[in-house]
Amino acid sequence: MSEALKEKILQAQTEGDIAALFVLEQEAHDHFDEKTLHAYYANILDLALERLTDVLSAPRKMDFGEVQDVATIRALYEYAVEHYSAKKLHDAAALFEVLSGISNSTEFSAAMMQHMKAAQQEISLDTFLETIADVSATQAHGTFYISQFQKVL
Repeated sequence: MSEALKEKILQAQTEGDIAALFVLEQEAHDHFDEKTLHAYYANILDLALERLTDVLSAPRKMDFGEVQDVATIRALYEYAVEHYSAKKLHDAAALFEVLSGISNSTEFSAAMMQHMKAAQQEISLDTFLETIADVSATQAHGTFYISQFQKVL
């Protein structure tokens, strides 16, 4: 791993800059082994959970116009999807429920409710992606989360 990359990552971690860590993501994939990548993502999640705690105690909503808030929401969403993928449906549903209430975006909140309902109904992630989500429309819409749906639960 290059010293420059190490320095960038250390600086982003020190500053709690989740967005910068996501920007460095491809470089990390190019240089890190699986174990180091796992630690890299665990650090992003730790920072996101710290920011979530701060937001919940403020209390305020995360703002989709604020880069660090969006990066935090993305990290938490990916964490929820990991639980969903691992068939930890109860945990995934709870995480999606939390996500549905932490942002100022009604579109994001509504999408998280669809995720939550699917997990609560024990619909597998594969089935969710194939029959409920509209992946093509989501890609066209340009969101980092499933935002478009073939049907509403």
